[in-house]
Amino acid sequence: MSESKSHIPTEVYLDFLGETIPIHWDYHAILMVGIWFVLVPLCIISIRFFKPKPSLYGITKKISPTNILWWWFTVHKFGLYLAVALAVAGVVVALVVSQGFSGSMHAIFGLATVVLGCLQVISSWFRGKHGGKYYATADPADPETWKGDHYNMTPRRRRFEAYHKSAGYLTLLFAAGAAGSGLMQYAMPVLAGVLLAAAALLFILWLVLTYQGRVHDGYRAVFGYGLEHPYNEARKEL
Repeated sequence: MSESKSHIPTEVYLDFLGETIPIHWDYHAILMVGIWFVLVPLCIISIRFFKPKPSLYGITKKISPTNILWWWFTVHKFGLYLAVALAVAGVVVALVVSQGFSGSMHAIFGLATVVLGCLQVISSWFRGKHGGKYYATADPADPETWKGDHYNMTPRRRRFEAYHKSAGYLTLLFAAGAAGSGLMQYAMPVLAGVLLAAAALLFILWLVLTYQGRVHDGYRAVFGYGLEHPYNEARKEL
């Protein structure tokens, strides 16, 4: 066994099973790298680069997983729900077979990443009501039906966006720390190569989509580009 792995347990006795089982740390590593460096980045890319180009009326159909016009939001939302659920499962299994929190740098980075991921899910519950002049539930002739936290960019919505977007990138930073410290602790050269290749491919994809002008303003994309919309009016000089 290599020196980097000599202190890592390879089997554990579990009382609830009444037997000793082998510990497959390589499965844990593959799962976590797949979550944080494939699934999560794709969920971020979907909402950053695949919102529709702003139009006069925006997206008038109701937000729904079955509505193809909102596919980019559906992928982002439910993909991240899946990612966090898998990450929590991965951490729980690791804690069980380790018989507690080890306190290593990898454990600290890993637990912080999952906690931040859970907070991302929780923060999404505070995004507020959608609203919109031309939205499915609104009457274009009745301004009272247009109101929504997103449409009116209320303080609640601003707080949500400020936290959710900023904390999302912070979570990825911690994930990188967890991956790096984990691979130093439990060397897997092939997985390290896959991780670097995935990072390179995602970087190239990000560059290409940015060059193609795919970064559309979210507010204008969903509500329309007209100045009758509050946040467009507030930014008319920008």
